[in-house]
Amino acid sequence: MGTLRPNTVAVYNQDEEEIPHFSSAPQPQNEKQLDAGALFVLQSKGSWIHCGYHLTTSIVAPPLLSLPFAFASLGWIGGIFCLVVGALITFYSYNLISLVLEHHAQLGRRHLRFRDMAHDILGPKWARYYVGPIQFAVCYGAVIGCTLLGGQCMKTIYLISTPDGNMKLYAFVVIFGVLLLVLAQLPSFHSLRHINLISLVLCLAYSTCATAASIYIGTSSKGPAKDYSLSGTKENRVFGVFNAIAIIATTFGNGIIPEIQATLAPPVKGKMFKGLSVCYTVVTVTFFSVAISGYWAFGNQAAGIILTNFMDNAKSLLPTWFLLMTNVFTLLQLSAVSVVYLQPTNEVLERKLADPKSDQFSFRNVLPRLISRTLSVVIATTIAAMLPFFGDINALLGAFGFIPLDFILPVIFFNLTFRPSKRGPIFWLNTMIAVIFSVLGVLAAVAAVRQISLDAKTYRLFANI
Repeated sequence: MGTLRPNTVAVYNQDEEEIPHFSSAPQPQNEKQLDAGALFVLQSKGSWIHCGYHLTTSIVAPPLLSLPFAFASLGWIGGIFCLVVGALITFYSYNLISLVLEHHAQLGRRHLRFRDMAHDILGPKWARYYVGPIQFAVCYGAVIGCTLLGGQCMKTIYLISTPDGNMKLYAFVVIFGVLLLVLAQLPSFHSLRHINLISLVLCLAYSTCATAASIYIGTSSKGPAKDYSLSGTKENRVFGVFNAIAIIATTFGNGIIPEIQATLAPPVKGKMFKGLSVCYTVVTVTFFSVAISGYWAFGNQAAGIILTNFMDNAKSLLPTWFLLMTNVFTLLQLSAVSVVYLQPTNEVLERKLADPKSDQFSFRNVLPRLISRTLSVVIATTIAAMLPFFGDINALLGAFGFIPLDFILPVIFFNLTFRPSKRGPIFWLNTMIAVIFSVLGVLAAVAAVRQISLDAKTYRLFANI
């Protein structure tokens, strides 16, 4: 959608949100164009396989390396059950969102953003004061979290190659931020398709490495004694369960399904299902292999990121080259994940600052894009360097953000849009999902706040952890 198509008109809602309306009627001379955010960032040029690349990068990301840690609080049965339920419900809910988007597109209102859907289905206040803010917080939080994790991977690589090195974590976070700064200048979501193909290969690569490393250590004498008991007091175990559920929900989280579907060239019918099928094939291979092998090898000693378990007091339990390779694969995919989750921020900034009547690569649009995206990355990098304990905060964002966006709102949107019979199973299945995950979201948020309060005494700005 580099230029406005002759058969594309823009429909404006009550608070001046522009929603594309695809029509075969001639375009009126006085009809307003699409806003710059939709026109330049959410270009509708992609195929279903490109959609699969975007989905895989946004879901199959390095946070999956924390799944063995979640299993440590849930045990074998609870861990596998939650992982299966998470996969089934998110695949189901993402398809529901796609069906709702397709339905509205057939009615002449193609939604390119999550808040567009919320505006039409729930009303303008829900879109402006709830869905929009939590989506922005979750996506920008993911950028900050990935920047921090990228810095930690760089520091690990540095310490493996230079054991006596004295560079601090924040220096590596800044270096990763510079890499992200370059990638952030790619103009549109569609322009990331080749990077996200590489990202798909990388997630398969580091997941294979993590699985192989866990099996290697688990079958050797180097690993810890296997203990699968749930340790800690009863209170800690209960809150640990809800923390683990939040981790799994965040790992499956996406939060940008409408924006990804917006990259598809019309007609979009059926394309999203194919893209999700590609994504969830990779999800099944990576999530289950890493979670099961990591928990099997380290039991309740599984660390927040399984890569940490491959080191014992700065001594590698693996061949050095293998550990370096695993961290490099992880580091490279983090850069792709970061730039994907930066897209909603880019879209909002471009909408405010760019001129849709000028060419995308004109000086009028290039300069504001360069400045705004640079500032966005600099702010995210600064926060990541200042708050190396951001993982605790990200868990809270996941409870408040990913659970509503990916587990609750999709089933509500479907019920309100298609109004399935209350005598049928679909209505009650969707209602049950919404109720259960609303309760789990609240409990997970409480558990995240509790964990932040417990860890507060160790917080220190620019800590070298």
